[in-house]
Amino acid sequence: MTIEVYRDAWGIPHLRAADPRELAFAQGRVTATDRAWQLEVERHRAQGTTAAFLGAAEVPWDTFVRRARLADTARRCFERLDPETGAWVRAYADGVNDGLPAGAGRAAEFAATGLSAGRWEPWTPLAVWLSTHILFAGFPAKIWRETVATRLGEEWTELFATDGPGTAGSNGWVVSGERTASGAPIVAGDPHRFIEAPGVYQQIRLACPEYDVVGIAVPGVPGLPHFGHTGRVAWAITNAMADYQDLYRERLRRRAGGGVEALGPDGWRPASAHVETVEVAGGEPVATEVIETDRGPVVTGPVGAAPGAADGPERDEDTGATASWEAVSLRCVPRVTGELGFGALSALLGAHRVADVDRAVDGWIEPVNVVQAADTEGGLLHRVAGRVPVRDRANSLRVVPAWEARHRWREAPAPLPRAEVRGHAVMANARGLAAPLGVEFAPAHRAARIDTLLGASAAWTAGAMASVHTDTDNPSAAPLLAVVRAAGTPRPPGGTASGVTPASRVVAARDAPSGTAPGTLSPAATRIRDRLLAWDRRMDAESTDAGLYAAVRGAVVRRITGHPVFAPLREPTPYPAVFQPWLALGPRVAYALETLLVAGPVPVADIARIVREALEEVATGPEPGAWGVTHRLAPWQALPDHDDAQWPGLAGDHDCVLSTSSVPGFTDRSARSSAARYVWDLAERDDSLWVVPFGASGVAGDPHHRDQLPLWLRGDLVPVTTDWHHLSKEHPHDAH
Repeated sequence: MTIEVYRDAWGIPHLRAADPRELAFAQGRVTATDRAWQLEVERHRAQGTTAAFLGAAEVPWDTFVRRARLADTARRCFERLDPETGAWVRAYADGVNDGLPAGAGRAAEFAATGLSAGRWEPWTPLAVWLSTHILFAGFPAKIWRETVATRLGEEWTELFATDGPGTAGSNGWVVSGERTASGAPIVAGDPHRFIEAPGVYQQIRLACPEYDVVGIAVPGVPGLPHFGHTGRVAWAITNAMADYQDLYRERLRRRAGGGVEALGPDGWRPASAHVETVEVAGGEPVATEVIETDRGPVVTGPVGAAPGAADGPERDEDTGATASWEAVSLRCVPRVTGELGFGALSALLGAHRVADVDRAVDGWIEPVNVVQAADTEGGLLHRVAGRVPVRDRANSLRVVPAWEARHRWREAPAPLPRAEVRGHAVMANARGLAAPLGVEFAPAHRAARIDTLLGASAAWTAGAMASVHTDTDNPSAAPLLAVVRAAGTPRPPGGTASGVTPASRVVAARDAPSGTAPGTLSPAATRIRDRLLAWDRRMDAESTDAGLYAAVRGAVVRRITGHPVFAPLREPTPYPAVFQPWLALGPRVAYALETLLVAGPVPVADIARIVREALEEVATGPEPGAWGVTHRLAPWQALPDHDDAQWPGLAGDHDCVLSTSSVPGFTDRSARSSAARYVWDLAERDDSLWVVPFGASGVAGDPHHRDQLPLWLRGDLVPVTTDWHHLSKEHPHDAH
């Protein structure tokens, strides 16, 4: 082999090889060397085997992965790859296997858990991709809407839509050459993901005679699918917020011989069924039945025990079949078509201009993304890529009956929108370009703010883009501040506090003339009110006014969550733990606070009272500290170290451009933020910049384990270095 590994000052690997296949091997090997523990955790998560070494807490995830048949889907999709792409992916997996023994020897987590490095199959990268993105489109939100409709009323089904404050989000923008100092385009942004340690993204360079690309990879997956710069063209993505997964209400029954049948549009048809066992470290193994209907795998509901089990559904004495029971199945594109779009990953690396990127992402499948690109010839791209099925509108909103033919998918997918770039274009998960493809989108705040910031200059440089990345203005505070402003003044009449007020009455009440009975605030609460109204709305880490706002907001969220009208939604739901983040009322209220303050079943008078009570609560409690005191980083780790004090305070908030999401009212800790930041300069690639939250290495104690964290916190970026003479060549005996 002719593989060469170089490192820059930040330990970022730069790889050279004789051809793309050898380069894929090198990428797999260096990733295993740097991130062995992370890769093995991801492999086990994709196979549903994490509980075997992490314990009982992982059983819900492993059970879901088994039921959803992710590994089997990955096998199917790998078998359908064209030979060249299949060999490329296989080479990556071979490289991982080659590097894992040395990588595992450097990672203390293996010894701590008793885990030995396993073997990656050729299809494992596809399984990692699937497990990373299976919940990305948020299909459990359909269960939430079903719950709201059933327990609260049909008219409130979309009350908690994430067009109010939400956690989904990534920022991206492309600026044409007419708006930059160099006259060449710039592509920039930052993906917002749940922050994990090690990080979910990996800075890397891939060079061979066919191409030379710097970019941000997904550990465990070959190529640079999300963010890359070839020197002549650069690309980036954000989540399009499209709806491309469906949930079906299934009626199932077990035949006398033990087989399972499902009721579909053509009557009862056989469903596949088998039992898998989830091994549990320190506990008893857990058996789970895996059932798949013509719609897809059953992922939740009383699936039924193994055949013959005492707690299974009762049998009909006449037919020998069990009485039918209901469950919910998941229908997703890769399972239906056997295609995951991995051909696009290798094609992107060979792109020379925007048209090449455009053609490459024509083959993109999942997840559905908004893609932006620019090239040195002035070409610009702004489009949606992916596959969205065409079906009945109800499929996008709720869990739909499997036995009704109208809920079948059409054969041809939905057309994918695109738009012309004029000066600059922004992608921030908001309703807009991808609106025909989705139901719930992120608020318009981030997109509008980025648009305003970009419009303020016609001489942008790569270095200046950090001012956009780190903007802390919080426009979503306006509705609450408006109610705070009105505190202590006459209120409009509202509905009663018990029961649901119809939507028409809520709107009418908010438009009614003011009443005559004033609310009152104590002097201490009035001082808090006055401070909030004078606040500049910036969520800076050192701002005590931002901390004060967060304290009042949290108190408001808790009170609205506890309002009698929402009592039905506080009742437990019968769904697996893996879906509970979508079904918990508190976070739903927190993310939809803007909407709930001005519309919804909580009467106007009660909203006014709740805000006054929140002001009084904060006034009588301890003085809130600066925002960064409570708003601290909370990354996910497969093996938590329980040393919370090590994680720093953060600026920003979920609707700031500097998006650092928490769950207002319940915790200010931030589990979601910028998983990377990048600026791709098309004038000169070495003027490009990037940063990740931690570092290039996943090995504790390595100099590059967390060396980028201080820069990430300040909003600084690391320079992209591509001159081989300015890099350090790594030799086989080196530490890496």
